[in-house]
Amino acid sequence: MSMRALIALVLGLFSGLVFSQTYPSRPLKMIVPFPPAGATDIVGRIVAQKLSERLGQPVVVENRPGAGGSLGSDLAAKSAPDGYTILMATSSTHSIGPVLQKLPYDPIKDFAPITHVANVPNVLVVSPKLPVNNLSDLVKLARSQPGKLNYASAGVGSITQLNVEKLKLIAKLDIVHVPYKGTQLSIPDLASGNVALLFDSLASALPNIKSGNARPIALNAPKRSAL
Repeated sequence: MSMRALIALVLGLFSGLVFSQTYPSRPLKMIVPFPPAGATDIVGRIVAQKLSERLGQPVVVENRPGAGGSLGSDLAAKSAPDGYTILMATSSTHSIGPVLQKLPYDPIKDFAPITHVANVPNVLVVSPKLPVNNLSDLVKLARSQPGKLNYASAGVGSITQLNVEKLKLIAKLDIVHVPYKGTQLSIPDLASGNVALLFDSLASALPNIKSGNARPIALNAPKRSAL
């Protein structure tokens, strides 16, 4: 399993629609199926701004979080197939999710892919209240307290969940899953110690690392990040 978050841009299925030279003649909507300030939202807003400049029409970002990104994705799938609804899709919504759970949309038939946008490495962060400073410390603590530690994620099937599940499998750990609608919604609990750890994207974790709300201990990337 790739441990990088894969972000793709997906457009509502055209259903044979042929664009005239006036497209787009009105604002477009970009659905981000995760909360504000997360990696998908950050990348989505950058793309929306540049897309707006190129197309000459506003591209309005609409956050629709929940169920590991499937709620927003379903909304996009059921939108009018006129090319005016864009979905910022992720591995959670279009490759992992369909394998793990039954979704109300078909990730292939209900969408037309436009382009791959970015790969985002994930960083393992722990609560500043947790007495660990590296991955070895975390493994030792978790093994000494099976079932006592918990971790946050952006929902079942999200890369933020599967990263920790892979760590649990490799290191033989017993850590409890606590799903949220998005990783940013878990930060208050992480900072207070109610949540022990989180495997978040580097893009959304960085502000929380700098503020002291999260302590980074590992990065799932081929080399260390300059950040």
